[in-house]
Amino acid sequence: MEDFARAVEDGLKLSKRLVLPGGLPPPRPPAGMERGPDAAAALLLPSAPMAYAVVSDPGSVDTPDVPSYQPYVYGRLDPPALIPLQMKEIDLAVDCALDVAAVTLRARWWLHCITRSRDCDVRLLVPMGEQGSILGAEVTIGKRSYNTQVIEVEDQSMENIGKADSGGLLKPHMFCLTIPQVEGGADILATVKWSQKLHYDNGRFSVDIPFRFPYYVNPLPKVFMKREKIQLTVNSGFSKEVLLQGTSHPLKEKARQGDKLSFLHEAIVESWSSKDFTFSYSVYSGNLSGGILVQPSTSQDSDDRDRFSIFLLPGSGNRKVFKKAVVFVVDTSGSMQGKPLENVKNAVSTALSELAQGDYFNIVTFNDELHSFSSCLENVNEKTIAGAIDWMNQNFVAEGGTDIMHPLSEAMALLSSVHDVLPQIFLMTDGSVDDEHDICKIMQTELISRGSKSPRISTFGLGVYCNHYFLRMLASIGKGHYDAALETGSVESRILKWFKKASNTVVANISIDAAKYLDDFEVDSEYIPDISAESPLCVSGKYRGKFPDTVIGKGNLADMTEISIELKVQHVTDMPLDNFLAAQQIALLTAKAWLSADKQLERKVMTLSIQHSVISEYTSMVALQTNLDAPQKVKQKQKGANEPLRIPLHGLKLGFGDKAATRENLLAGFGNEKPPETLKIFKKAGGCCSRVADCLCCMCCIKACNRMNDQCAIVMAQICTALSCLGCYECCAEVCCGGSES
Repeated sequence: MEDFARAVEDGLKLSKRLVLPGGLPPPRPPAGMERGPDAAAALLLPSAPMAYAVVSDPGSVDTPDVPSYQPYVYGRLDPPALIPLQMKEIDLAVDCALDVAAVTLRARWWLHCITRSRDCDVRLLVPMGEQGSILGAEVTIGKRSYNTQVIEVEDQSMENIGKADSGGLLKPHMFCLTIPQVEGGADILATVKWSQKLHYDNGRFSVDIPFRFPYYVNPLPKVFMKREKIQLTVNSGFSKEVLLQGTSHPLKEKARQGDKLSFLHEAIVESWSSKDFTFSYSVYSGNLSGGILVQPSTSQDSDDRDRFSIFLLPGSGNRKVFKKAVVFVVDTSGSMQGKPLENVKNAVSTALSELAQGDYFNIVTFNDELHSFSSCLENVNEKTIAGAIDWMNQNFVAEGGTDIMHPLSEAMALLSSVHDVLPQIFLMTDGSVDDEHDICKIMQTELISRGSKSPRISTFGLGVYCNHYFLRMLASIGKGHYDAALETGSVESRILKWFKKASNTVVANISIDAAKYLDDFEVDSEYIPDISAESPLCVSGKYRGKFPDTVIGKGNLADMTEISIELKVQHVTDMPLDNFLAAQQIALLTAKAWLSADKQLERKVMTLSIQHSVISEYTSMVALQTNLDAPQKVKQKQKGANEPLRIPLHGLKLGFGDKAATRENLLAGFGNEKPPETLKIFKKAGGCCSRVADCLCCMCCIKACNRMNDQCAIVMAQICTALSCLGCYECCAEVCCGGSES
C-alpha cells in the first residue's frame, strides 16, 4: 500500500493549485509522513468511504467554477496522483440479524478539483468491516450508470469487455471501483452494499463500520449543507429482550417490537464524522439459550425446500470450559520466512500462556521434515511453557517444502491416548499440497472411528497460496473452526482470536432431534461444531416437512453430564433470512463441491451466488456501464453493439490454492505483491545495447578516446548516433513484427 499512500500524498500536494472560495487553504498531507512508508500508508489509507480523482495531467487540476489562473504545468504524472474528493452527503443503513450485519451506504461526491473543460477517472474506495463481503455497487454520473452484477465464469468471454484494472479488492476487505472519464464539477452518486460479521464478547454483539472521514473531504459550509443520516435495525431472532449497550453516534429509538428495534440519526452537521460507527447490544441470556428460525422457499429459489437456521448463544454466565489437550501443527516451510513465521511464533507463545492448569500441549513443526517439541503431551506449567518458547526460538526456521499429512497423523497419534480432556489440533499453513483430498478422507475416517472423543481440528490459512476451501472442509469434518489472515499485519491478532474461539468449548457433541419430525433435513456443514464461550453458534440448512413448535438440542458439558436445550421454532416473514446466511452457505457448499467434485453442487453454488449477488469461485463480478438516455435502435449492424460495457472486477475470490507457488516457496502470499515485470521492448533493446556497452566500456577504447582530436570525436559521435538509430529501428521492428521478414 506504499504506492497508494504516495499517490494520495502527491494528490494532496497537487491540490495546492486549487483556489477555494472563501480563501480556505488547500489540504495538506497529514503530519507524520516522514516516519516511513508504513506510517504513510497507515495515515493515508481510507478509514471511511472515499472517492479520488485519478490525475495524470496536472494541468487539468483547477476549480470547476472559479478558475485560479495558475501557471500551466507541463508533463504527465506516472503513476497518477489521487486527489480526495469532497463529499456532499452520506446515508448509512445497517441491518443486524443473527451474527451478521448487512450494510448499505449511499454517498455523493463532486469532482471539485478538475476544470469543467477536462475529465479524469474517479476511483471509489470502500473499507468494509470484519470479514466484509461485497454484495454490489451502483454509481450514477450524469447520464451514465454503473451497476455490478454477478455472472457465470463462462460469461467473461463475451464482447464489450472493459479494462482489466478497473476494480475489485485493493486489499482484503477494501472494495475499489474506477469510473472512467468523469467531467470536472460532476456529481458522483454511489450506493455500495456489503455484509460483515458482528463482534461477540461475553454476551454482547457489536458492529464496527469504518466511518472516519479526513478533514479535507468537507466541502465549504456556506456552499453545501452536509446532511448525515444513519439508520440501524436489530432483529435478534429470539423472543428475548434486546438491551442497548452503547453507540458512537447519537441515535434515537424509532420503534421497538419485542426482539426488533430500529434507530435513526439524521442531521445537518458542521463536519463529517471523525470516528468509526459502532453500536453494541445484548440479548438477555444468563444461560445457554437459542432458537430455530424457519422461512419458506420462494419462486426464485432453485431449491424448493424451506430454509432453517439454528442459533445458539453460550450465555453471559461463567460456564465451565472443557479441559483440553492441544497440539499446535505449524508450517515452517521456506515460504513462511520473515514476518509470517515470526507472527505465528508470537501468537503460539501467547496462546500457550492462556492455557490453564490441567491442560496438555505439544508443538509439531513441518516442512519436508517433522519436528516435535516433545515425544508426548506435556502438562501446562511455567517450566514447560518456558521450555516450549525456547524451543520455538531455536526451531522456528523457515526452510524446505510443505507436507501436511504426516504432521496431522503425528498429532492424531499424540492425542490417541488422552482421557477426560477434549483433544484439539490447531493447524496453521500458507501452502497447498497435492494430497488434500486424501487428507480429508483419511481424517474423516479416523475421526468417525474415534466417535465422540475424536480430536477437534481447527485450521488457519495464511495468505492466498493455501487452499482455503481445503482448510474450511477439514475444519468442518473435524468439528473445529476455520479462519484466515490475508495480510501480514493481521496474522498474530487473528490467530489469537481463532485460538480463543476454538479452545473455549463449553458444550460438545451437539445434536438436534429435528430430523425425526421432518421428511428431509440437511445441514450445510458436515457436522454441527461445538459451542464456544467466545461466539454464538449458527447452523443453517434446508428441510422439507413441518417443524414442531419446539425442538430439543442436546450436548455434553465439561463435566461430561448431558444438557438439554429447548429451542423454540419461529416462522420468519419480515427478515430476508437467505440474504443473511448466503455468504456462509456458499462458502460451505463450495468446500463440499471441491471435495466431492460434484458438478451439480457447483451449479447450485453458482445459482445461489447469482441470486444473492455473493461472489463465489464459480462466478465473477462485473460492472455494467449503461447510458441512461441512449436512444433505442431498431436495427444493429454489429453483433453486441447494444450491449452494455462490462468492466471486470478482480481480486474478489480466493481460489483453490496455488500448488506451484507452494512448491517454489514463493513469499508473495499476502496482498498483491508481485515481482516487477520487464517490458518486452526493454528485453528486445537489452541485447544490442548491452553489446555496444560492452565494447565501449573496455579500457582500450577509453584510452583511445582520450587521444582523439575534436574533429575525430565529432565524426565518431555522428557514427554512434547513426548506429543507435539503426539499433532502435531493429528493436521496434522485432517488437511490432515479431521478428518476421515480411
